Amino acid sequence: MKRHEGLDKLIGRTLYIDDLPLAGCLWGATVRSPAPRGRIRDVRIPDHLDRPGLIRVDHRDVPGPNVVSLIEEDWPILAADGVRHRHESVMLVAAESRDAARRAAAEIEVVIDLEPAVLDFRREPTAEQIQHGEDNVLKQLKIERGEVDEALAAAPIVVEGEYETGAQEHVYLETQGMAAWLDGEVVVVCGSMQCPYYVEKALTQALALPPSRVRVIQAATGGGFGGKEDFPSILAIHTALLALKAQRPVKLIYDRGEDMAATTKRHPSWVRHRTGLDEKGKLLVQDIEVLFDGGAYVTLSPVVLSRGMIHAAGPYACDHVRIRGRVMLTNSVPFGAFRGFGAPQTLFAIERHMDVIAQRIGIDPVELRRRNLITDGQPTATGQVINDGTDRQKVLRRALDLSRFEYKRGQHAAFNRDHDHLRRGIGLACFFHGAGFTGSGERTMKSLLHVAGLPDGRVEVLSASTEIGQGTITIFTQLVADRLRLAPEQILIAQPDTSRVPDNGPTVASRTTMVVGRLIERACDNLREKVGLAAGASGSELHEAILTWHREHPGEQLIGKARYQQPPGIEWDDKTYRGDAYGAYGWATYVAEVEIDLRTYTARVIDFVAVQEIGKVLNETLARGQIQGGVVQAIGWALLEECDWSEGGMANHQLTNYIIPTSDDVPSIRVAFLENPYPYGGQGAKGIGELPMDGPAPAIFNAVAAATGTDPRVVPLVPERLMELIES
Repeated sequence: MKRHEGLDKLIGRTLYIDDLPLAGCLWGATVRSPAPRGRIRDVRIPDHLDRPGLIRVDHRDVPGPNVVSLIEEDWPILAADGVRHRHESVMLVAAESRDAARRAAAEIEVVIDLEPAVLDFRREPTAEQIQHGEDNVLKQLKIERGEVDEALAAAPIVVEGEYETGAQEHVYLETQGMAAWLDGEVVVVCGSMQCPYYVEKALTQALALPPSRVRVIQAATGGGFGGKEDFPSILAIHTALLALKAQRPVKLIYDRGEDMAATTKRHPSWVRHRTGLDEKGKLLVQDIEVLFDGGAYVTLSPVVLSRGMIHAAGPYACDHVRIRGRVMLTNSVPFGAFRGFGAPQTLFAIERHMDVIAQRIGIDPVELRRRNLITDGQPTATGQVINDGTDRQKVLRRALDLSRFEYKRGQHAAFNRDHDHLRRGIGLACFFHGAGFTGSGERTMKSLLHVAGLPDGRVEVLSASTEIGQGTITIFTQLVADRLRLAPEQILIAQPDTSRVPDNGPTVASRTTMVVGRLIERACDNLREKVGLAAGASGSELHEAILTWHREHPGEQLIGKARYQQPPGIEWDDKTYRGDAYGAYGWATYVAEVEIDLRTYTARVIDFVAVQEIGKVLNETLARGQIQGGVVQAIGWALLEECDWSEGGMANHQLTNYIIPTSDDVPSIRVAFLENPYPYGGQGAKGIGELPMDGPAPAIFNAVAAATGTDPRVVPLVPERLMELIES
């Protein structure tokens, strides 16, 4: 099936929030803190701005509590007494034009009495720097299985290592943007977002309104990657506050510099491994410490830490595992969800550490992984016994064969001897990624989905799942077409609108095709049952049955429904963090080939192989695109994308000095799939979107180590860092 909305995007017919006409619209802008931490002494507004035509909103205009409704409620909608990060929102303005609003915001001065800021999450804060609890710890967790201390003491070999990763900017194609207006007594917000019901919950609390007086609509959205999971809630509130005060429609659209400076990023991390092994390289014990930079407020840090820790021990069997994790407050922007959310950081550490172990004990890194990859019947770090039937050794072999791994290693040895300034190397990473919400998350959410039979005989999917470039509309259409034997032209996918669609959960965590796709299939079955048809009925029979139903029930709605049902055998304890963390995992091995220029100290990926088992591949074009896009994003994180926090905020918040991969930086990315259908996913699918973010960085770093004989451990490996490694 071709991409449903592809032609509209290709020819420019798709209208994003900045394109949508809105009669009588004012334009909003944000007044921000100039400092990372301090008390607000004054907000100075020039006399010429004190006029009726300029709308101003501050914390006193928030009808409800002045916090955004998220996991914890500590993130102010508008700063009242103090600020915790540079570019924090202090005041909002709206004017007749975008330029007038932005000029006004720039002229308003926020005067800050500075307080000691925390700018390094790895250092223990001083008493003056404490801003959360007793120690600035935003969240901490522990996973433990076996007798770790005793096993470490008895292990014949112990290898230690520390690994770091930096922040990463989402760089979605479309910046953050919202519009708000009043429809009678209903506040309507429309914009670029991933999770309409998250936004609705935040609006109802902040505006002190019941859900019946709030309506949230997702506009066409130009990318999200997690960056439009949490932040749209605060932006929607800002826009709605301006619209309420002005009693006119308002648009609030960030430009690229403001978006990069003020929005959430990937969590920086520091991970320490202490690993005990026997003489043959068998893992006996893993003791892992995980530290994340959470930024100024909690936002989504608890789920990021959770996923990072669950994946920290890698896809390996080990009897004794302890993982201790904390997220620390700093006076940076709040760090939030970003593709993989926590797993890329900890999987980088374990997969780089596996090569460090191999080097230390004199074993081939491929063989080390072969001896330790988990097999059916063995438990993960949380005690989840894997019995999915996936051949993880086959995934590894396929990647080695496609990349010609052994041949390339021999070829590189000869190349490196003969070339005066170029060095080549090849490296791999084995990894996994849990699909869907962790533990009891899906059961707690109780996702609900509707499939409607319309009076004209067509079928409409009513879902809050959003299209953000990944192909949701196409996949949903394909699922319904296959289940009900309908032509794609007979299927509609409703625009996510909280006044029309039920809450089937957010578009996050690689859950859309697997979890929501299965709900679609069950809702289709329920629709067919309601019109009295058996499972084998043809599409034409269904069409006629829907028409007949509506003739017999004029004015009524024909709705097939499905609510989430947890697969059998899933047990999870939120208190001990033990049990079945995910219903299904995707498994993968990635291989990177790199070339190092010793004159410029640049590393370039010249070939890449990505092999994964993701259940059933529903649409190979979309699936391949997801993998290739994730690999490119991860190449940027590994080698190019460094956030400069030297000014107490992101100093390089422009695409002139925040470097992302161009087509010239992207190698051939060869993608292969192994299929092992998951019985509780849509048509047997598992999650796919986040998996490709996990493996590229460690594969690239392992290749750089092979090429240069260095030991790189800090992401990103920009030329300055590589130069220090090589010269030392």
